[in-house]
Amino acid sequence: MSQVRSLNRAILVGRAGKDPEITVIASSGRQLAKFSLATNEGYFDKNSNAWKDLPTEWHNIVAWGPLAQKIEKSLGKGDMVLVEGSIRTRKWQDKNGQDRWNTDIQADNVIVLDRRKDSAGQGSGSSYPGNKSHRDSFPESNSQSTPPFESAREGEDPAYEEDPF
Repeated sequence: MSQVRSLNRAILVGRAGKDPEITVIASSGRQLAKFSLATNEGYFDKNSNAWKDLPTEWHNIVAWGPLAQKIEKSLGKGDMVLVEGSIRTRKWQDKNGQDRWNTDIQADNVIVLDRRKDSAGQGSGSSYPGNKSHRDSFPESNSQSTPPFESAREGEDPAYEEDPF
């Protein structure tokens, strides 16, 4: 019987809280996409015979390389998205030299499940270039492993001088 060492996997379904932010890391030339994802949970309260919503959880999502490029072209605020990736905690320093930590989901697969409704009430997603369907999947096609945050922060890249979210 084989022994499982550990597993770091996150699967989230929620709505994009903002349009993706795209940055090119100066030291490597790699593209980075960042966006927030809102997830909601709840439960049925038998005493009140009603559904109770729990507070919204906000998750910081990051994606690199070809996946970041595809996200830039096809993801928008309010879209329902499935994100699959790993949990990464990184340390950084603020302007005052204080240590800070962030926990992010480093995505290796993003699937747009449903487009937000536009102002005319259409849900076609036509405002996003390159959309072919309501269900776009963007798996990371690069077989190289994604660099950890610390290696992406090498040099004086302003994208990582402070909290990127």
